[in-house]
Amino acid sequence: EWRYENEWPLARTEWAKFYLHSNGDAAGAGGSLSKDVAASDEVADNFTYDPENPVPSWGAQYQNLDLCGPRDRSDIELRPDVLTFTSDALEEPIEVTGPISATIWASSDALDTDFIAALIDVEPDGKAIILCEGIVRARFRNGTDNPEMMTAGEIYEFDIDMWDTSNLFKAGHRIRIEISSSNFPRYNRNLNSGNPIATDTEITVANQTIHHDSLHSSHLNLPIIPHS
Repeated sequence: EWRYENEWPLARTEWAKFYLHSNGDAAGAGGSLSKDVAASDEVADNFTYDPENPVPSWGAQYQNLDLCGPRDRSDIELRPDVLTFTSDALEEPIEVTGPISATIWASSDALDTDFIAALIDVEPDGKAIILCEGIVRARFRNGTDNPEMMTAGEIYEFDIDMWDTSNLFKAGHRIRIEISSSNFPRYNRNLNSGNPIATDTEITVANQTIHHDSLHSSHLNLPIIPHS
């Protein structure tokens, strides 16, 4: 249905944090997503990003009419370089309308790399429909006017702007966030070398770690719209 509003974000928005959880198996079995804050001893998740085998662009805001929109990413989520964190099936519908973002704590053995986050509506039959997504380039984590390379193994906080959406997650559906390090060709591949003008001869494979313990509470930020 069409609904007219007077501001953006909506004044009645209830901002909610959904925290990432897993046993270190978010690639494969998949992790969970809930409003419960992570425990102090939660195991981090690891994956390897190889610029020669990037995660393909499929759905959401990609500026290609043949590839954009609400696409099913369930096959892509089988890749070992894509982490998934999924809520329990919803008992009641939840409307999410507004700007979407993620706060991710991560480390890498590369000087520079990318982190991608995508919001997914998981249907009861398992279809994983992408709604919106965003990217952060590690060296620009403090702004494009203040580039700074990473130190191998050091944990950094990354804020990922995932653009905007308006979606009703129906009862029985699940909310999911995908985490990866590539989305090609929508975004150019980060070759991980630290050289901003690196060529394909300077490709470095990056080993990534996503942290989600009590000191590094990686989470998805959702604008929930209450209904009477």
